[in-house]
Amino acid sequence: MRSLSLRARLGLLAAVAVAVAVSAASVAAWAFTGQQLGRQLDSNLRSVSAPPGFVEGLLASCGVSPALPDGRDQAPSPYTIQVITGDGTVCAQPGTTPIKVTAGDLAVARGLRPGALHDAADEDGRAMRVATSPARMMPRGYAVSIAQPRDTVDAPLRNLAFLLLGVAGLGVLAAATAGFGIARAGLRPVERLTATAEHIARTEDLTVRIPAHGHDEIARLSQSFNAMTEALSSSRDRQQRLIADAGHELRTPLTSLRTNIELLARSERTGRAIPAAAKKDLIDSVTAQIGELAGLIGDLQELSRPDRTAADAPLQVVAFHEVVGRALERARRRGTGLDFTTELDAWYVLSDPAALERAVLNLLDNAVKFSPADGTVRVRLDSGELTVRDEGPGIPADELPHVFDRFWRSPAARALPGSGLGLSIVAQTVQRSGGSVALRPADPAGTEAALRLPGAAAPPP
Repeated sequence: MRSLSLRARLGLLAAVAVAVAVSAASVAAWAFTGQQLGRQLDSNLRSVSAPPGFVEGLLASCGVSPALPDGRDQAPSPYTIQVITGDGTVCAQPGTTPIKVTAGDLAVARGLRPGALHDAADEDGRAMRVATSPARMMPRGYAVSIAQPRDTVDAPLRNLAFLLLGVAGLGVLAAATAGFGIARAGLRPVERLTATAEHIARTEDLTVRIPAHGHDEIARLSQSFNAMTEALSSSRDRQQRLIADAGHELRTPLTSLRTNIELLARSERTGRAIPAAAKKDLIDSVTAQIGELAGLIGDLQELSRPDRTAADAPLQVVAFHEVVGRALERARRRGTGLDFTTELDAWYVLSDPAALERAVLNLLDNAVKFSPADGTVRVRLDSGELTVRDEGPGIPADELPHVFDRFWRSPAARALPGSGLGLSIVAQTVQRSGGSVALRPADPAGTEAALRLPGAAAPPP
């Protein structure tokens, strides 16, 4: 079966199912008909009796009793009649073949049973159905057997069996043909789906879609396949965009780094010394560019991690206020000269501690980066909402929808250090923890980042 195609298996299964059903129905019909015919035959035999004087005349012709005027030639047709005496003597109707006497027949003749109904065979071997009853108007010791050939029942049953066999064969053949046709029509959408999958595997063209009509299983399968290819296409587009953006972001520091290193190498190779101040600036620039590259690579690694699940990286209960406090200590060291005002209420969330601290630090770094030298950064955690407010130039309203896109940077921030991945990492981390994050203009100036995470003011027991 496994070597057959799905269409062949469905057609074969349909044929087998119909064959079983038709066979069961045919056997049941044949058995019921045979039972009814047998009952009718038994009823006919019980209702038939020998004509008056027939038994006496038959016995006289056999020399069992004196001859009497009788009607033995009036035996009903097509029945065979014979008389049985208590001592086992059988007096058969002239011109007929005697039927073998059974113990039941003798018991009726001897008055031990009121009657007998059984199958027997005559001396020629022909199957007979025999009904034996005590002889009427005769003394005890005589019984009359009335028989009819079994062919009256068996012949119609044989004909019926051949008829049912032919009908069953035609039914199975028609079912197999219809099964193959139905399977072919039913599997046509699956064949289209298979052809589309093979086309995608061969050409890697994820723009192909399968028409989905209706709400049956095939339509749902087509819709699921279309959704899968659309998700794969979107994922590939994001991957290609990420590679392109990463290459673009890496090119600038690498070019600058290469230029500075070439200047230092040329100086060493030619023996033409670079002024000390210029050499110090070159080394500082190389160090800064290496740090920028390291940060960019770290951001890319963080952003490329797959979403975690409870199975491979269970989230933990985290004291959000403590995470914010640790991130603030690091941000203060980076924001020399800035004033930080904090108001942190206790709040416990389910998250990844390291990733959450990195996300909070990214928000604080942005506030430090865009704040004026003597500015104030206000940090507040209240009922699960963390707000980080700076006094920088703010973000234009038309740029707010793009701030969480990968590698997106405001034109005003292009000259500042950064990879454009910080807020993307924040959004990804917050999404894992079931929260939300947004940027909005602050009043009267600056930008306010609002990060909200579900949790509780007290740790769970």
